[in-house]
Amino acid sequence: MAGSSVDHLVSLTVFIAAMVIFISLFNQTLQTAVLYQHHRALATKTSDLLDNMLLSPGSSLLHGSYWGEGDDPLVSFGLQDPELTQYNLSPFSLMRLNSSIGNPVYYPYTGETYSNITLGFGRSLLVPYSAAVNYSEASKLMGINGSYGFTLTLTPIVTVEVSKVLDNPLSFSVSVTGLGSPLGNAEVNYCLLSVENFGGGPYPGYATEYDTGFTNDAGLAYINFDDFDGTQKTYSLIVSAHVSSLVGAGYYTSPLFQDAYITPFISSFETREVTIAHSYGVHEEGDNAEISYNATFAVFGKDFTLRRMSLNDGAESVVGKLNFGQNPHAYDTLKMDSYDAGILIVTYRKSVQETGVVVMPWGLCSLGFPITFGGHPSGQEWVATDMRQVLVNGIAYQAKLALWSFEGVQVIG
Repeated sequence: MAGSSVDHLVSLTVFIAAMVIFISLFNQTLQTAVLYQHHRALATKTSDLLDNMLLSPGSSLLHGSYWGEGDDPLVSFGLQDPELTQYNLSPFSLMRLNSSIGNPVYYPYTGETYSNITLGFGRSLLVPYSAAVNYSEASKLMGINGSYGFTLTLTPIVTVEVSKVLDNPLSFSVSVTGLGSPLGNAEVNYCLLSVENFGGGPYPGYATEYDTGFTNDAGLAYINFDDFDGTQKTYSLIVSAHVSSLVGAGYYTSPLFQDAYITPFISSFETREVTIAHSYGVHEEGDNAEISYNATFAVFGKDFTLRRMSLNDGAESVVGKLNFGQNPHAYDTLKMDSYDAGILIVTYRKSVQETGVVVMPWGLCSLGFPITFGGHPSGQEWVATDMRQVLVNGIAYQAKLALWSFEGVQVIG
């Protein structure tokens, strides 16, 4: 009798243990299935949200679908070029995004803090927070605030890296790659921009020299300027490379003087104004150092030659002098006369031997600038991504969206 009771107890214990194990395994399988469905739904949401961003121009209160040309608040968020279709993005809407690539810059003379994209000395894009569209604003307009977080990155598909080989005679090596692979037989157009003191006045100008080459099987092209001594002049090299419909841009500059220099800030998209600042005022350091500058605005034609556009209601160029510590001469303001995507070129000098040149894109694509917009997914359980190939004023970019949910679904063992 006692032995039979023990057998029953052992059997019951084994049965209960088996049931517990089965329920645990079933529960884990069920949770895994739920988690899979959650990840699948997140991937679908990512694809839909990316297309909503790229295939809608968005709008603002005063400028409608041309919100990249104003400073006013948005009523809907989208990046498509309002004059084009498909995956063509507005270079000016992209400029208004509060980029998280670089550290913000505060300029005390305007009292503004600026979103910062700097790709080396003399090549930067600084946009005031007051005109920029921030992450939380975009999230609210897309209806995902509090439910999802995202990061949108746009990077040129064709990467053009320019390296100096020799100073005298001046020569360069250009590497052209597409998504990590070298692009052989790519056409390489280039423009050498050298700072010149025409007429002996205090305001330096620039001369241009153009030519074309092709990359070899390793994606390399070599550029030589046999009569140019890079130790005696300030210069910049602007390079455009294209294979079929894929176009990329690269840049290299070598100033003879970069202790005191010019820093351009976007002041207003509404009025197309740019602040030309003395670098000492930006960094709040240095003694008085007068700089003479000459600012021009140019766009690239189909033959890759620079075509000058007007500034300040019709001027071919704007000249001036800046002196740190002597407000109002610490900075000047100039105005672009159009919304054509191009580059602002500012040559400057402190003395005959101390010269330099800086550039700023007017329209994100002009110098192949990347952008990162949104939050950071660190610590998230799952991040879904999706990508599209887009065009920004003819330059090929890869748009990548990373999306994560704040619901926090996970498997409990």
